[in-house]
Amino acid sequence: MSNLNNRVVMITGGSKGFGLVIAKHLIKEGCRLALCARDMEELQDAREEIKKAGGNALVSVCDVSDKDAVDVFVNKVIRHFGGIDIVVNDAGIIMVGAMESFSHHEYKEAMNVMYWGIVNTTLAVLPHMKERKSGQIVNITSVGGKVSIPHLLPYSAAKFAAVGFSEGISAELRKDHIYVTTIIPGLMRTGSYLNALFQKDNKAEFKIFSLMSTSPFITISADKAARLTVRAIKAKKVEKVLGLPAKALIEVHHFFPETSIKLFGFFSKFIPSQKETAEFVKGKLIHDKFDYAELPGFEQIGKIVQSKHQPTLSKRS
Repeated sequence: MSNLNNRVVMITGGSKGFGLVIAKHLIKEGCRLALCARDMEELQDAREEIKKAGGNALVSVCDVSDKDAVDVFVNKVIRHFGGIDIVVNDAGIIMVGAMESFSHHEYKEAMNVMYWGIVNTTLAVLPHMKERKSGQIVNITSVGGKVSIPHLLPYSAAKFAAVGFSEGISAELRKDHIYVTTIIPGLMRTGSYLNALFQKDNKAEFKIFSLMSTSPFITISADKAARLTVRAIKAKKVEKVLGLPAKALIEVHHFFPETSIKLFGFFSKFIPSQKETAEFVKGKLIHDKFDYAELPGFEQIGKIVQSKHQPTLSKRS
């Protein structure tokens, strides 16, 4: 197990959700942090959360889909800390809907953030790590990158690409003493459904997704997922699947792909969705418009998750 004390860790998508939870756990390990995201107000809120956890963080606005912006951010972190030891690629977006509801734009946006975002940060930091002959790249992908999930096609397609890239560079970079860890989380209780994009006013689909994102039976807590991720980083693991439901789904799909596709096809018939291209809005807007749109019995779980892992949303609600 590696000692992470005093290591410089750069986290993309670190202003909320799983990225922020990982950041808090890395602070406990003595890491020095640099966080980036698209929204400075969210980053400032995240920095306050980091301070409460006993640390500090350099924060900077950066759109990971913009190669030039990533280059600027990486250079800024290197100048500030003198180097980068670990990169955690966590930036992502989730769009929910039937395939007919997505245009070319949604597929492109998903690839830009969750595939090209990882490629951009990796290519930006590699010359620095190769010169030092050390480093680690941690790519937060998804079970959706192993098993394509209905009503999440842009997301799953981008995550499949991310897994392929992550596994490929893991093999190629070992000769340079650079380790790559692919993290494959299942559903996590991070409040992701509040930031996911849904068709405007589609309360029914939001309810189903919020149920899946808050149910203790099929999800893993964000804190446990972060602990497992930090352990995988310290052990320099090649791959780590988070959560028993995710492991089971991957294994079933691997050995019985036809059966799993048939089951997905059956269940997708009952997922309510508008079958045409529509405006997409954040789940938080649907949540507020319909006065807690979670299913009865899961509202309290949603409130707890929101207050713990979506500090910005809590302040603005």
